[in-house]
Amino acid sequence: MDGPEGGAVLGAVGDVPDAARRRWLLSALAGASAPVWAQGAGPAAPVPTLGSVLPLTEVPLLDGGVFRPADAEGKVVVLYYWASWCPFCAQQTPWMEKLWQAQRQRGLVVLGLSIDTQAADAIAYRARKGYTFPCGLLAGEVARALPKPKGLPVTIARGRDGRVAAAETGQLFPEDVEALARFL
Repeated sequence: MDGPEGGAVLGAVGDVPDAARRRWLLSALAGASAPVWAQGAGPAAPVPTLGSVLPLTEVPLLDGGVFRPADAEGKVVVLYYWASWCPFCAQQTPWMEKLWQAQRQRGLVVLGLSIDTQAADAIAYRARKGYTFPCGLLAGEVARALPKPKGLPVTIARGRDGRVAAAETGQLFPEDVEALARFL
């Protein structure tokens, strides 16, 4: 299936045809008419291809800790690019939190990467909403090592073997987020 930019929609999450159709329609609408703010500044990175190795980097976390690549050894990692001002992220982020809470004991790591320009905005938003999954700011070395593909939100699942298991641009529905647990 082709995505809104003509590239393949990778790693379709969920097996229900209606869910796939809704996801495709939402992606097409979001991508075709995506406002500049949803596309990100500067040239967008390509969506990683299924099966490609996805190296991780140290990420200073908004809560003062540090995510280290060693923290993800042998675990499934869901990279989640988002912003406090993104309406699509506002719909998906509660489901990312729920997924992390339900699956972290089974080896799931959710690593949020906020594209907010000010860390204070992301910190305040997370506090207001009660989100607790690890999250850093996509800036500096982190942005160079883990560049954001075009669109928001962007969700990339990295399998226990360090390879891309799924990559989606645009808002996922609750059943799609829950289906990420299949990679555990």
